[in-house]
Amino acid sequence: MSQIKKIAVIGAGNMGSGIAQKIAQEGINVVIVDMKEEFVERGINTIRQTLKEAVERKILGPEQVHDILSRIIGTCDFEIVADADLVIEAVFEDKQVKFDLFDKLDRICSEKTILATNTSSFYVHEFAEKTARPDRFVGLHYFYHPAKNRLLEVIPHEKTSAETLEKSLLAAKLHGKTAIVVKDAPGFAVNRFFVPFLNEAARMLEEGVADIPTIEEAAKQAFKIGMGPFELMNVTGIPIAVHASTTLGNELGSFYATAEIIKTQKNKNENWDLSGDVDEDKLQAVKDRFYGVCLGVAAALVDEGVASIEDTDRGAKIGLRWLMGPFEIMNKIGIGKTYKAVAAITQKYPDFKMPQVLAQQYEIGKPFAFNFVDLEVKDAVAYITINRPEVMNALNETVVAQLRQQFEEAEANSDVRTIVFQGAGKAFVAGADIRYFVDKIKADQIAQIADFTRKGHELLIDIENSDKLTIALLDGLSLGGGSELALACQAIIATPAGSMGFPETGIGIFPGLGGMLRMARFTGPELAKYYVFTGSPIRADDAHKLGIVTRLVAPAEVASAITELGSKDKSDKYRQREIPEQFKPLAQLCSSENAARLLNGQRPEGLPGEMAAKTAKIIGYKAPLALKIANEIIDEQVGKSIDAAVEIELARLNDIFSTADALEGLSTVGRKKPEYKGA
Repeated sequence: MSQIKKIAVIGAGNMGSGIAQKIAQEGINVVIVDMKEEFVERGINTIRQTLKEAVERKILGPEQVHDILSRIIGTCDFEIVADADLVIEAVFEDKQVKFDLFDKLDRICSEKTILATNTSSFYVHEFAEKTARPDRFVGLHYFYHPAKNRLLEVIPHEKTSAETLEKSLLAAKLHGKTAIVVKDAPGFAVNRFFVPFLNEAARMLEEGVADIPTIEEAAKQAFKIGMGPFELMNVTGIPIAVHASTTLGNELGSFYATAEIIKTQKNKNENWDLSGDVDEDKLQAVKDRFYGVCLGVAAALVDEGVASIEDTDRGAKIGLRWLMGPFEIMNKIGIGKTYKAVAAITQKYPDFKMPQVLAQQYEIGKPFAFNFVDLEVKDAVAYITINRPEVMNALNETVVAQLRQQFEEAEANSDVRTIVFQGAGKAFVAGADIRYFVDKIKADQIAQIADFTRKGHELLIDIENSDKLTIALLDGLSLGGGSELALACQAIIATPAGSMGFPETGIGIFPGLGGMLRMARFTGPELAKYYVFTGSPIRADDAHKLGIVTRLVAPAEVASAITELGSKDKSDKYRQREIPEQFKPLAQLCSSENAARLLNGQRPEGLPGEMAAKTAKIIGYKAPLALKIANEIIDEQVGKSIDAAVEIELARLNDIFSTADALEGLSTVGRKKPEYKGA
């Protein structure tokens, strides 16, 4: 597959400028094109203002902003997009305007160029059929604000080629988007249930079911969101809600048609008045109505094959920032209650029918099961993808069990020579699901943590010893259990975006899936201690220098690197290596003598004072017992086999998870600084 070096965005409005900003932020050259110079300048100024705010909030530095802006070209000359790899249309929702634009782009652009529409209202295939390249045409539906919202709906139509879809997904990954593949259908996936959410709120107001403050509060409680439907319409624009619901109504029937009160509000050119008191007595009825509509529509779109259960949930959580997706909500409130709420909607709106996927689940009487690990076999390579991007692919019991299942299926496939583990979205795997550990500690079920961890170890040992080549594709953040999974693979291919890290001692525990053990074999025990004690990230280029990463490649070169490794004999990943000079001071910081000093709160000796002081300060924030036990495990495993070393590590699980410090560290993550007492 050819690389993506240049992307063009047509339309310099809020969406177009935001898309271009995000592309440039991720290191890709982008061109913004519009009809008039003043439009282009306004779009560039919008980007400058957004970046200025990011500097003020200390998200970006001035040098980063300079680099981002240097990658953006604004122009009225359409000819500049001729050599673009991808051109994204982001003009206003007028079908004829888009038809004319794509006709123009089709004539200008080179044969390699993929054309994409950001439409939220029209069929993708309608525009594709007006070009001479329907196979190189796709929908890329961004969500506002596109520089901040990670969700991207990728919409192939019937004639979109497999290569175009693959390249579109690569483009999504390259500019930091979490992509879900969606059928070319009205509303696609997310708007299919989000627009009825807005519409039903208005209908309840129209019918006198409740007032605006009550409907707002019920929506916030039902979906755990910060803004209710009326405030959302005020922010995004009531005309947009009218346009979206009108389109859905025309395509899908009166259930989706715009509520009259929204049209009236649009014609008044006024925002909704959100003031007033909440009527607590009406909250449950409003929530039930919201559930009936939103959950019912989500089930209907899955019935129609628009998106999977899992991607529908991801769309809600990532794109709309719901705490839980529709199907997770169904499981939480109960399939029986969900069925009753949706049945009430089918009675109220005769053209909305009970979705079969919900009816069948109701008949079974069990919650929905989710698939978090995907397996795809292509050209003798099995790709195992951990697909929980909304939680950075965190590991839990279900994920580990599904990893085992997919790995065994790949191993049993005689056509497969290489097995590649990868993560969906921007992360590889950001560790284990911390909530799991907290719940087990509070329930005094540490034995279950030990059982879960042992199963994880057994899987990683099998991956390490597989007769087939196992590769970790490290093209994003990897922490804790994710780094341990990567280290267990026989080879690691990383892109510059890849990184590893062991933050566990900062949250009251130690790396429990062999990360310490395998790091010690790659780098020696001293350097393993340094990274475990400090939690310092290991960038992909540093991991490559240390011999941990087998190949460091550009994203577009990943496939060829996998093929190359698969064609060669396996090498001993733990073979003896000389530690590069730049890492020797880090190893000295955690020599046996200095490790003892650090654990006693003292500065290490024989190193520059600033380095020693900084390291001692970092370690002073870590959990003392976790550091002590990690130090003992790393020392004790020296000279042992991996199997024996794993047993040493497993034997210390009860010691760490029964401490007050473990509960303190795990339960305060993301909330406050833990206060460790060494108990």
